[in-house]
Amino acid sequence: QVQLVESGGGLVQAGGSLRLSCAASGRTFSRYGMGWFRQAPGKEREFVAGIRRSGGITLYADSVKGRFTISRDNAKNTVFLQMNSLKPEDTAVYYCAAETSVVVTPDATKYDYWGQGTQVTVSS
Repeated sequence: QVQLVESGGGLVQAGGSLRLSCAASGRTFSRYGMGWFRQAPGKEREFVAGIRRSGGITLYADSVKGRFTISRDNAKNTVFLQMNSLKPEDTAVYYCAAETSVVVTPDATKYDYWGQGTQVTVSS
């Protein structure tokens, strides 16, 4: 069992940056692959980025590749999402999630635990 709490969302102008954090409870954080997803109003939840347990392998959605960076600090039970060059279409509620598969997956159904989300709003 792991509990996830996101933070770092807010309002930013287009072209700006935000850094999201997701703090996990428990002592088994390093056993979980971690992912960031987002859901905009009226749209389905979509994969943004994922990182393997050890942090050595990452995966990004094409829409954020080159602008967003996922990282993790297993000593602090935290995963991060650095978001640069933000666009209005990045506006959404961002969720972190944890899964136990060996590979990094964009499949939301493979994730077992979810945070409550943090709002990111990018103004034009």
